Amino acid sequence: MTTEYSHIEVGGIGVDIHRKAIKNLHVGVYPPDGKVRIAAPSHLNDEAVRLAIVSRLGWIRRQRQGFARQVRQSAREMVTGESHYFGGRRYRLNVVEQPGNPRVRVANNSTLELRVPPGTDREGRLQILDRWYRRQLKAKIPELLTHWEGVVGVEVAECHVKKMKTKWGSCTIQARRIWLNLELVKKSPRCLEYILVHEMVHLLERHHTDRFRGLMDQYMPDWRLRKAELNETPLAHEDWDY
Repeated sequence: MTTEYSHIEVGGIGVDIHRKAIKNLHVGVYPPDGKVRIAAPSHLNDEAVRLAIVSRLGWIRRQRQGFARQVRQSAREMVTGESHYFGGRRYRLNVVEQPGNPRVRVANNSTLELRVPPGTDREGRLQILDRWYRRQLKAKIPELLTHWEGVVGVEVAECHVKKMKTKWGSCTIQARRIWLNLELVKKSPRCLEYILVHEMVHLLERHHTDRFRGLMDQYMPDWRLRKAELNETPLAHEDWDY
């Protein structure tokens, strides 16, 4: 699919426009700084896109304000005493240098222990922790899928984990494939479950329409509370882009 890129400013807000062969216009506001991106049908000119943005300025500004208020972690140095998150809880990192294979474990209710070979640098420590995070998140998926496939009435062909810059999850409808953001392992299990169900419902309804929201209400009545909880938790320090 060929995509044409342009940029305009509306109401003091910069907007990136991606034109491609789609039927409807979609507006996205992305963390951490509230970048605005428009996916627009190829035939729409700048004035039509501008009018569409103007009609959504109130919503765009509310989303940007939400990101501005959201707590954001500083860059991780991967040293003892830092705060790291797992399963919605904050832990104090304890780095132990010792010969042998690296390992990570939840030592107690407040400590996440990272054992690394002597001389392992910041990047090496981060990779060890990320691999552990990935294993923990992937281990949670099968049970959740089994339960929610029965509730939603869809079958997911594949569910994978990867780092994503602008989304908590995504899905490929034709392949029935779901991707979950690795950062979800740091959030509460309720938030992980919400994103998984959100993407599963997209297999029934592609867009965030009234039908989509109605299906979410049917299958997960408290989804709005879970979404709010996810949006209130700290964002990782990232050089976010898309």
